This record gives sequence, C-alpha cells and structure tokens, in this order.
Amino acid sequence: MKKYFLLFCLPALFLSCENKQNTNDKFPPIEVKYPVTSKVDSVDVYHGVEVKDPYRWLEDDRSTETEAWVKEENKVTEGYLSKIPFRDQVKKRLTEIWNYPKFSSPFKGGDKYYYFKNDGLQNQSVLYQQSSLEGEPSVFLDPNKLSSDGTIALMNISFSKDGKLAAYAVAKSGSDWNDIYIMDAESKQLLPDSINWAKFTGIAWQGEGFYYSRYDKPEGSAYSSKNEFHKVYYHKIGDPQDKDELIYEDADHPLRNFYASTTEDEEFLIVTASEGTSGNALFIKPRMTGEFVSVVDNFKNDHNVVGNLNEEEILMITNLDAPNNKLVRVNLKKPEESNWVEVIPNTDELLSSVTMAGGKLIVKYISDAKSKVQQFDYDGTKVADVQLPDLGTASGFYGKKDDNEVFYKFTSFTFPSNIYKYDIKENTSSLFRASEVDFDASKYETKQVFYESKDGTKVPMFIVHKKGLKLDGTNPTYLYAYGGFDISLLPRFSAATIVWLENGGIYAQPNIRGGGEYGQAWHEAGMKHNKQNVFDDFIAAGEYLIDQKYTSSERLAIAGGSNGGLLVGACMTQRPELFKVAFPAVGVLDMLRYHKFTIGWAWAVEYGSSDEEEHFQNLFKYSPLHNIKNTSYPATMVITADHDDRVVPAHSFKFAATLQEKNQGSNPVLIRIETKAGHGAGKPTSKIIEEKADVYSFAWYNMMFEPKLQK
Repeated sequence: MKKYFLLFCLPALFLSCENKQNTNDKFPPIEVKYPVTSKVDSVDVYHGVEVKDPYRWLEDDRSTETEAWVKEENKVTEGYLSKIPFRDQVKKRLTEIWNYPKFSSPFKGGDKYYYFKNDGLQNQSVLYQQSSLEGEPSVFLDPNKLSSDGTIALMNISFSKDGKLAAYAVAKSGSDWNDIYIMDAESKQLLPDSINWAKFTGIAWQGEGFYYSRYDKPEGSAYSSKNEFHKVYYHKIGDPQDKDELIYEDADHPLRNFYASTTEDEEFLIVTASEGTSGNALFIKPRMTGEFVSVVDNFKNDHNVVGNLNEEEILMITNLDAPNNKLVRVNLKKPEESNWVEVIPNTDELLSSVTMAGGKLIVKYISDAKSKVQQFDYDGTKVADVQLPDLGTASGFYGKKDDNEVFYKFTSFTFPSNIYKYDIKENTSSLFRASEVDFDASKYETKQVFYESKDGTKVPMFIVHKKGLKLDGTNPTYLYAYGGFDISLLPRFSAATIVWLENGGIYAQPNIRGGGEYGQAWHEAGMKHNKQNVFDDFIAAGEYLIDQKYTSSERLAIAGGSNGGLLVGACMTQRPELFKVAFPAVGVLDMLRYHKFTIGWAWAVEYGSSDEEEHFQNLFKYSPLHNIKNTSYPATMVITADHDDRVVPAHSFKFAATLQEKNQGSNPVLIRIETKAGHGAGKPTSKIIEEKADVYSFAWYNMMFEPKLQK
C-alpha cells in the first residue's frame, strides 16, 4: 500500500543556519542558507508499519525539479567552502604531492609487455606498449584523448591469446555501463566492432572472439532503473553486435548475474552465477564437449576457479567447510563435492588468492590485515615463504603458467607503492621500479592496536601519525572504515593521506566486522541481523582514540564510501555527540528501498530486504535516513555524484534534505554533488584532488584547526 502525490516544489526558498560554534577569531561563523526542499505526501506500509518518505520525488534523477535542487544545493556548498581561507592552499598542497609518476606492474599480451603510467596529474592513466622490459615504450591507448575533461575511463582490457587483438571497455562519467571496442595491437587501429550496454562484465577470449555480459537496453532511466536479466554473449570479431550469440541466460530468475571467463589455454568457459554479492554457482563448459558441467548449483558458498591442470581437472578456491578458504582439485568428469580433492587446506589465516605461474602456485594470505605470500607445488606441497619488503600489502603476482617471473606491487601507509620483479625459480624479489613521490617516510610511524568492541570482540586498527606526536587529545583524526561485503581494508599508500599526516593529523583505519580480513566468520558477524556489530566496532574505535588521548570528539572526523557511507550515516545518527565531522560518501542510506534501483537487489544477501518482515524490522532500526531525529548532528558533508548508478544519488539526496530539516545544532550540513562522475571508479585525477581539498578544508575548519600546509 502506498500513497504518493506531489504537494509543492519550492527549490528557491532557503532556511538559514549559522555555524555559531566557531567562536575562534581565526574561524568566524559561516552563514548557511539551505534550500527549503519541497515535500510530498508519500507513505509506504511495510508489514503493517507506515513509513513516510516526504522526499521521494528526489529519486527521479531525470526530473527538472531534481536538477534544480541539485544546482541549489551545490551553490550552497560551494558558497560555504569558498569562504574557508585555506581551501586553495589545501588544493595546492594536494596537487604538489600528487604530481609524481605512477606506474602499474607490467603484464604481457602475446609477446609484448604493457603497463599503465600516469605522469602525475593526468586525469586518466595511459597504457604503454614495449617489445621487452628494456625496450622503448610507446603509447598504446590514451584514455585522456577520449574526452576533453577526463571523464571517460578505461575499465578493462584483455588481449587475445596471440596478443594480436585487444578488446577494451570504457565507461562514461563514472557509470557502470561499459562500451567495448577492439583494437589491432600492432597497428593500434580500431576495428569497426563495438558493443553497448555491457555491465558487470569481463572480456574472455576464445577462438575468433570473446565472451562478455550485458543487460538489454534499459527502458527507463539508464542510471536508476532496476537491472534484470543479465546474459552472457559471444562476440565474433567482425560481426555486428546484433549477431552476437547468446551463450547463457536464466529467464526464470531475472535477479541473477552471470560472469564469463576462460582458462589460459581457452579450453574451458567458466560461467559464475550469483544472486548477490556473496555465494555463487559455477558452470564450466569444456571446449571438447561443448556442454556445460554443473560444478556448484547453489549459492551457499563462494567458489573461484584458479585455472586448469589438464583437460579434465581444475583448481578452485572455495570456502565450503573452510571459513578461511581452501584450494581444491575438481575433476569435471565427476564434479560432485564428495570427489573434490584438497590441495591446500583451510588454516587460521585467510587464503585470499592463488596464481599459477612458473609451474608453481603463488598463494597470498591475509594475516592480521597484512599480506603474507608463499609458494607451493601443484600438489599442495609448500616450497617456500616469499619474503616481502616490509609489513604491508602485496598485490599482483599475475602471470601465465610458463612465465618464470611475475611482478607485484608492495605498499603500506608510509611505504609508497614500489614494483618488484619476482623470480619464481629462485624465490627472490628485486626492485623493478621505485616510487618517485617526494615523501620522507622516516618521519612517520604506523602501529596496529587491538581494541575492544561493545560485545568484547577484539578488533584490529592501524593508527598512523608523525613520530613524536603528543597524545594530548587535540590531534585532528580521520577515522575511515568500510565493514561489509567481505572486503578487506589493507595498508596502502595515499598521497592525500600524507597531506593530512604532515599537518599533524592522525589517520586511523579499523578492520571492523563485515569485512573479509578474518574470513567468512568475520564477514558473517557483520551481515544482516549482525549489522549492528559493524557500527559498534566503528563507534568503539572512536571511543578508543579518545580514551587513549589521540584526539577528542571535537577533533574527530569519520569517513567512508558506499557501504562505508552507510557506516558513517548509521554511526552519526546513533552517536552524533561522539564525532565533530562526518563524511558519508556515495552511501547506502535508505535501507528500505535500496533494492529497487539498478543493482541494489544484489545486496539483499548482505543486508536483508524490507520485503521480508524480519529484515524490515532490523533495517528500520539502523537505516540512516529513517533514524534522523530533531537533534544536533556533526558538521556533515554528504558526498555523491549525478552519474552514480551503483548507489543511486537519491540515497544521499534524501538523507541530506532530511538532515538539513531536522538538525537542531549549529554545525553545517552540506551535500557535495559531483557532476559527470559516478561511484568512484575511473574518476579523473582533477576531480579526486578537488574533492579531497574540500573534505580536508571542511574538516579542519569545523575542528577549528589551522593547517600548516608544509612538509
């Protein structure tokens, strides 16, 4: 049951709010006049409970009323930020430290090497080609030339087995929709082929073409309409898209996604089916027989094919009866679970990935939120530990079965990303390319602490700051986390974080429940009815930092994006007095309607759905939008983007409008709506720097902290 009609629309009216708490002469109050956002009489009834949704009209991303509201809100936000005296200096310093060359690890396409490079401030990284590691590089593909403002991004590239062709996917303005093109790798000329409406797709070569995943062209808004009936197609090079062969679909289950991949030798097509963000079925088609073999036909656990050993057997990572994952061998002639052979067992540490290269298995683990790497034989016999440069995060080790060397990146909070070449036979690493960032790591330190959450659970947290920092409760602190979807937050270097640190700030990153740092059990402890554990862990992190005199409530900012935006929204509505500043970015903030837009339905396995009464009651308890009360809230800058078709901006629009209406305190409530941008992937460098400058400026000003903006 629903009642909905528009009452009035007055986007030009304003409410006034003066930031009176800033009484220091260096931080005079900045007056804010919010637009009076019109309301509608919209009421949903969930299992007998009436829930008002007065800002429902903001869900229409194509309406002129929504467009006008966005312009007015951005005008207010820009007006406030422009009055912060050190905003331009913050942007200048961020630009300075960002301006250094950044490289990806090299990878092979046929007999050529490829790598990405960003000269420093290029909006998009450029793909280079060279005949050998010592050869002269040449530009292979420059995404910066695809648009004048850097808002078209290269999202994926895949080379044919012989390396003669490259298929690549691009996205416009941060959207999840991809267009796929094909290039001749030798001449660097585009072929006439083009593919539209691809989404959540790989590019998997086999024979004279490749497999990809797509939806039908949306009938409504491309950026908010529900995504249904995902399909796998095969595109033969030279054919128009309307001749592509439909390979896999499930017309009886519109809310299933299908991802296609192939083994290195192209002998097996692998279709991974999912109903959400965890748990998948697995179907494999040997090229010899041309018939799909059902390896897993349910969605209870996660299964990931590493590669094939021969024409009958594959290696697969699974968490079935293995909460920290194990590696098994599966014979496709007898694929039943009872016939799986354990190769590497479940241990106390999380097995995160396995690569087949140089006749060995390179196995990555996560140990207390840090990387650990080992080498094994194909039969599961451990060969050696791989010595990493320090405690931090190693990414990469990708290669082909006959490669004798692979590359990996190593980084930590104060260890810039260096690239290493790993000799598989000798089990030795050598520095291949060092970072050129102008940063003195010796001035900073990182510690890992284990604090106690509300229910007594020990939660790890990294704390980074200048050496010799005084623990007097006055340090500006940026507390960041995610807490969901089995995602692990490991140490990584960020130029933006360095600007915060060099100004006397603290960066804190807790590995809260809901993430994947400690395997399936840690993830499940933050899912569905356990979601409050995630918020409790984050709140306890803030309390720990205050109790230990790192900071105070007046100097504590919290931040997170996407599911992390939900985290911030929930914590600031549950404990508004604990935090001075809040940055919920591209957040899932309406927990009752998230599943009605684009791919939102896939998150029901993580959150539960309001369509079911037991989940509605739980979601309603913590949904940030529905728990805003008439009280005082932290200084808040909601962050979203007009082309976000992952977490549609309506979440942020409605949350900001409600917060502006009900905030009883003097702290400002702003919403920063980026144009021609999406959920975050592929965002141009210029937009990233501008956003970070606004975030830091807003935080420091409301903390009444004056940055020095020097090393």
